Amino acid sequence: MKFLHTMVRVKNVEQSLDFYITKLGLVETKRVDVPEGKFTLIFLATEPGAAEIELTHNWGSEEDYTTGRNFGHLAFEVDDIYQTCEKLMVAGVTINRPPRCGHMAFVKSPDNVSIELLQKGERLTPQEPWLSMENSGSW
Repeated sequence: MKFLHTMVRVKNVEQSLDFYITKLGLVETKRVDVPEGKFTLIFLATEPGAAEIELTHNWGSEEDYTTGRNFGHLAFEVDDIYQTCEKLMVAGVTINRPPRCGHMAFVKSPDNVSIELLQKGERLTPQEPWLSMENSGSW
């Protein structure tokens, strides 16, 4: 398993980039605008290839995020998302967002922290029982 990033929701991109880049010295490694979802993802790291912070800006949102809403999730890359989810289910962990796409799943820690699991490399071919599983709770 490899730690990938921590996601933090931000209200003002310019202020956030000033803090993380100008003040803390992080570098922007990637930016993704998602018009259909109305959000932007900005990845920052101490250096390219290091673990990242994912800043998520929801367009048009003036919402002040309270503690618990400003922090999104921890993300881990796994060798086989289906085997990982099966192992977690056997251990009694609820799969909140099953890996229907062969690429991404979400579970929660005992302290209610969302954990994103991402398939290493290419997506796996969608398969049952994951393909038919419904989402459970929030993530």
